[in-house]
Amino acid sequence: MLTFKVTTVGASSGVILTKEAMARLKVKKGDTLYLTEAPDGGYRLTPYDPEFARQMALAEDIMHDDREVLRALAK
Repeated sequence: MLTFKVTTVGASSGVILTKEAMARLKVKKGDTLYLTEAPDGGYRLTPYDPEFARQMALAEDIMHDDREVLRALAK
């Protein structure tokens, strides 16, 4: 388990990620992280954007349902 300390960053608060934490999250400086609620009531810090995943799932449904229309448009 990794632990982090909350520190002051300007007028806000922040958390400093170690190189090990950044490697585990597969992120680099400038990337966006998301704090999401977990089903167990806790929180999860992740580079995964749940809104983008929702939009992609909708797009996949549309592409599957309307594949004949999309094929015709591709010609």
